[in-house]
Amino acid sequence: MKSEDSALIAELKDDNQRDLAFHKLVKKYQERLYWHIRKMVLNHDDTDDILQNTFIKVWKSIENFREESSLFTWLYRIATNETITFINSKKRRTMLPLNDATDYLRDNLISDPYFEGDKIQMKLQEAILLLPDKQRLVFNMKYFDEIKYEEMSQILDTSVGALKASYHHAAKKIEEYLRNTD
Repeated sequence: MKSEDSALIAELKDDNQRDLAFHKLVKKYQERLYWHIRKMVLNHDDTDDILQNTFIKVWKSIENFREESSLFTWLYRIATNETITFINSKKRRTMLPLNDATDYLRDNLISDPYFEGDKIQMKLQEAILLLPDKQRLVFNMKYFDEIKYEEMSQILDTSVGALKASYHHAAKKIEEYLRNTD
């Protein structure tokens, strides 16, 4: 995959091949990025908007990609930052306190026609929504996306130890929530 991505990066940086290479990049990564973003904002339309912004940012900044990390890591970092920016602007625009932001996300989840989960999955999602933003992000990346701590460390620009602690605290909070609600 690494050499495949290296070839793709070279094509993206070549003006004659850029359009086709970008199409390949989108095709290869859009679904994974979509679900990464979706787990944070829980709304299909918001996810589509953020995903589009992510790919626009990738298009504009591919020339500056120094390949110090994998293409996957770089894309996830951009998607994560775009998502955090979206959530923060949503909080500011609506002047929602933190609890209300959680309620807003829960309402999005409940009213989302694309959510196909059963009662247990809904409870898990509600528990995840109650986590602080960073813990929610780390939990989603580790539990659902199965991203290794080392890769997550590059994406989120934080230490592996801090990520392990965040995941541990998140898992404990979720476990407690699930145990105490019925």
